[in-house]
Amino acid sequence: MTHAHPHSRTDVQAHPRSGTPSRTDGRTAPRSVPADRTEGQAHPRSVPADRTEGQAHPRSGPADRAALRGDHGSGGPAAPRFGYGTNGLGDLRLDEALGLLADLGYDGVGLTLDHMHLDPLAPDLVARTARVARRLGELGLGVTVETGARYVLDPRRKHGPSLLDPDPEDRAARVRLLLRAVRVAADLGAHAVHCFSGTLPAGTPPDEARKRLVTSLSPVLEAAEAARVPLAVEPEPGHLLSTLDDFHQLRGLLGEPPPAVLGLTLDIGHCQCLEPLPPADCVRAAAPWIHHVQIEDMRRGVHEHLPFGDGEIDFPPVLAALAELTAAGYPGLTVVELPRHSHAGPELARSSLSFLRQETPAC
Repeated sequence: MTHAHPHSRTDVQAHPRSGTPSRTDGRTAPRSVPADRTEGQAHPRSVPADRTEGQAHPRSGPADRAALRGDHGSGGPAAPRFGYGTNGLGDLRLDEALGLLADLGYDGVGLTLDHMHLDPLAPDLVARTARVARRLGELGLGVTVETGARYVLDPRRKHGPSLLDPDPEDRAARVRLLLRAVRVAADLGAHAVHCFSGTLPAGTPPDEARKRLVTSLSPVLEAAEAARVPLAVEPEPGHLLSTLDDFHQLRGLLGEPPPAVLGLTLDIGHCQCLEPLPPADCVRAAAPWIHHVQIEDMRRGVHEHLPFGDGEIDFPPVLAALAELTAAGYPGLTVVELPRHSHAGPELARSSLSFLRQETPAC
């Protein structure tokens, strides 16, 4: 199985931690998209008659995927609803990526708004979003909107500008992106909008950065509440908001908005990387606030997203906790997050779903 380039990993100090180490994610170079190719537009593609494990035959709908998960209607056990992140399918057009995931039997998609996938800064966003919404409906895929594209706002600064930048205009650019993401999510019928704090700028005291974060997020929360789309903040290793404790501190600074407005993106690998609790216990502790789940393998103290089996996570307890979460009413997805593996995206999408189904305890 393909590994990330050794220079793309970042060692971080697990709890208790010191400082705010930064990430060094890699990214494939941008590629041009033909002018006649639009997001969400169907294109002719053959469907082999002899699909193998992890592939629908023919393309599966929601009921077929529920049967594959072992769901038995309301009141019964419910396995997690699995998705795959488009940031791990960066070499595919969006329509091709969605078709692939539906063919494989995924329940949904983590859609990262980026230059090659529903570009949030390109013209005709409303019309393009409507096409994607129709395509998701045709395929029976759920969706969460993610905003972690590395260079969507600035071609020279990874994840920049952030909500913490010293320049108010830079912070405003990130706020505008999040407001646009909320509108896109509402039009798609998404489960949530994902976001993150950003890294602590050099020379900025943490308390000042938290004030900027609160001020920046306030209009986004207002828009999310009006649109009835929860904002799901992700604790990210190396960021100002890097742990579950940091999330709860943010909630307090914001006046403790209800979970229906402000919640969590819980990344299982990040729990393994630096949280004091095992990942399964993190799921249970964070359950009231979870609106989105990301999943991959990872090692303790090393922020490197790995294919399943290449890290240290014991997955059956984690998947059992996620099944409990789903049975308790969690409507969202558990999305495979391998943003450094687009070069092997289609095969990893297939093998990841096979692994998750195999490791999920029988319901």
